[in-house]
Amino acid sequence: MAEFMELEGQDGVRMAWNVIPGTKQEASNCVVPVSAVYTPIKPFPNMPVLPYAPLRCRNCRSVLNPFSIVDFAAKIWICPFCFQRNHFPPHYASISDENLPAELFPQYTTIEYQSPGEASSIPPVFMFVVDTSIIEEEMAFLKSALSQAIGLLPDNSLVGLITFGTLVHVHELGFGTIPKTYVFKGSKDVSKEQLLEQMNFFLIKPKPPTGVIAGARDGLSSESIARFLLPASDCEFALNSILEELQKDPWPTPVDQRASRCSGTALSIAASLLGACVPGSGARILAFIGGTSTEGPGAIVSKNLSEPIRSHKDLDKDSAPHYHKAVKFYEALAKQLVHQGHVLDLFACALDQVGVAELKVAVEKTGGLVVLAESFGHSVFKDSLRRVFRSEDKDLGLSSNGIFEINCSKDIKVQGILGPCASLEKKGPLCSDTIVGQGSTCAWKMCGLDQATSLCLIFEIVKKEIPDATLHYQHSTGEMRLRVTSLSRRWVAGPGSIQ
Repeated sequence: MAEFMELEGQDGVRMAWNVIPGTKQEASNCVVPVSAVYTPIKPFPNMPVLPYAPLRCRNCRSVLNPFSIVDFAAKIWICPFCFQRNHFPPHYASISDENLPAELFPQYTTIEYQSPGEASSIPPVFMFVVDTSIIEEEMAFLKSALSQAIGLLPDNSLVGLITFGTLVHVHELGFGTIPKTYVFKGSKDVSKEQLLEQMNFFLIKPKPPTGVIAGARDGLSSESIARFLLPASDCEFALNSILEELQKDPWPTPVDQRASRCSGTALSIAASLLGACVPGSGARILAFIGGTSTEGPGAIVSKNLSEPIRSHKDLDKDSAPHYHKAVKFYEALAKQLVHQGHVLDLFACALDQVGVAELKVAVEKTGGLVVLAESFGHSVFKDSLRRVFRSEDKDLGLSSNGIFEINCSKDIKVQGILGPCASLEKKGPLCSDTIVGQGSTCAWKMCGLDQATSLCLIFEIVKKEIPDATLHYQHSTGEMRLRVTSLSRRWVAGPGSIQ
């Protein structure tokens, strides 16, 4: 048992079986499937970070690891997965038994690479989306919590603010003279192109005639982006001033109706704004919602109080009139956020339902957080928000925009993954016909992850090899890194056989 605990501590992997059945028949007799729980960015104090690109197999793209067979005389290494013979590049010329690169050390089965060209630091981005269709008491609790959270942000992080009720207000933080906002109708979904046009993104730099508009490199000026996303150190005063003056949604609510709340439209605008300004960077949408969505796309009930909100029985009987339309909207939003590499975090504080059943797909696929409480003044909400921004170092420990890939021998297939990720639909011979969780792929997107985020990989064993996993992600410091973990376990071919 001590041996298995040592292996788990070395790689951050817990195997359901540490002795692997050697045939498909033996594997099918196991009640518990052959699987592994992997924590991709678990911190290891002695793990080296190599300042160069990994050496990959030219056939299967696996990374050089301690299980590779090396011919020092011929300067050749053999891939342990596909048995392809690969030549070492010139900068490995001095390799020998006494002079091994770090990736061949037996204790470094998990290792990280930081390519010289990817050393630039990308600041984290936080977009606050705040519900104003709540009572004054709740508004006071929420404003106090947000002010504390803003004070905990790293100085270099970029911050944006959107408030919503009957209408959606996008606040221009870069206009410090007087408060300035762009207002959008909550009952209508706004496309990315309409958003950019109405928010005057092309006043300084003309709109490109062709191509995708994405960030300062592709179509937008940095001055336009800085109007809505500013470093926390530069906009803390402006943010706190807006929060102090923030009032409950002024639109009157008739006695026989629910408050007008366009949660879906606000989240869609936040996603489109981040997709245009900071695509592919570590951005998080922090949504603070205090009630039921009743307006625009993603609404879960009408405004009329005569219509009851859907219950668990209604969902089981498929008799919730707004459910499927709302789920379809949030699935499209989840797909957009995954493509952009952005995360949706939900802080829902209300005595009534807020629509988590419909919204959860966007949170799950992006690796976001869900906090449910009765009030914004409740300790569950305040402590949870503080934990998100709690930092023992100078960064928050939140990594993002990861791509998780797995490679294994021809004798093993991947049935799927359970965990906070989204399929990249990279099909190949490693994909099993049996699907568990998110299957039919050997690559997944992980928009948000921290040091405790874990994935459960389900395998279909035919013979003996256990895979090599790689994760290319944006580290919490802003650097792009590649982590590689290579595993090996004992195997048996049948009853009474020799291991």
